[in-house]
Amino acid sequence: MGVNHAVSGAAAWIAVTGAVPYLTVGVLPLDPVAVIAGSVVCAGAALLPDADHHSATIAQSVPVLGRLGARTVEAVSGGHRHGAHSLLGALLVTAAAWALTFATIDVGAAGTVAIGVGAGIAALTCFAVKARGFVRSWLVAWITGIALAFALVIVVPGGLTWFPVAVAVGFVAHLAGDALTTGGLPGLLWPWMPRPPSIVRSVPVVNRVWLPNGFVALPLLGDTGSWREKTLGGVLTLYCTVVVGFEALRLVGIEQTLLG
Repeated sequence: MGVNHAVSGAAAWIAVTGAVPYLTVGVLPLDPVAVIAGSVVCAGAALLPDADHHSATIAQSVPVLGRLGARTVEAVSGGHRHGAHSLLGALLVTAAAWALTFATIDVGAAGTVAIGVGAGIAALTCFAVKARGFVRSWLVAWITGIALAFALVIVVPGGLTWFPVAVAVGFVAHLAGDALTTGGLPGLLWPWMPRPPSIVRSVPVVNRVWLPNGFVALPLLGDTGSWREKTLGGVLTLYCTVVVGFEALRLVGIEQTLLG
């Protein structure tokens, strides 16, 4: 479900970059602006693999063209949860995000504007806020995305080097989430998808996690949309709320006073 994919992407980014004691890993510690804004971008990136499904959130983002694009990706990637849900897909999307960092424009006295990253932030923010239900219409979602992109590109130029990392983290978070459902990841190693030996296919439990076949599943969450998935989504939402609140306090410099 798009809402839980978005939440898992945000939670993954916060865990990696946040500074809350005992609640975050902090392997890539960043300033509060990057943590908060990056969580939104990462939430949007966590929806990218489902660009291979014509009913996904992304497919509805632009009238006609969205569904057409999704059906094209679905056809090229071999269907839902194949090419767009693979390690190769993660690599290509991350490379595309990195390439966007080179798309800049010189506006004279205002300096260099990262229009590529700005466009990426606008789109991913749009996907994130719509998937989470923060806005009702796609028009408002796009306006929100453009507003955040404008603020980040203009206010913190040069401070957006985290963008490709956020895209990668969000994409991988989606794959991890799907691996926890009964549908698994049949195309993790796409386009290499040989059938497992017959002896393996005869043992359902082993066949379900047959790595050479690219099929990975540890169905702790059951079917997509199950009560277990929704429960995890609720827990992750609470986690994101707590950490983002702390980061907001860190931004204004009063978190130490509250902790001390």
